[in-house]
Amino acid sequence: MVDDVPLRTAVDTAWSVFLAKHRDVDAADSRRCLLERHLHGRWEAQASDAEELTCLGLAYLERLPEDEC
Repeated sequence: MVDDVPLRTAVDTAWSVFLAKHRDVDAADSRRCLLERHLHGRWEAQASDAEELTCLGLAYLERLPEDEC
């Protein structure tokens, strides 16, 4: 069984920070799913730690256009 705790931690942390910065975004916004898929791919490509994945996730979310979802 693969330990996906760093991935879960990174997704949760990046999403929490994103929501705190963008108060107009709903917690159930579909960008979270996009974030999860993006980080899962990055995590599978290279075993990164939670901090690195979090930073990658935040950068990804900031690049997404608001109408992406």
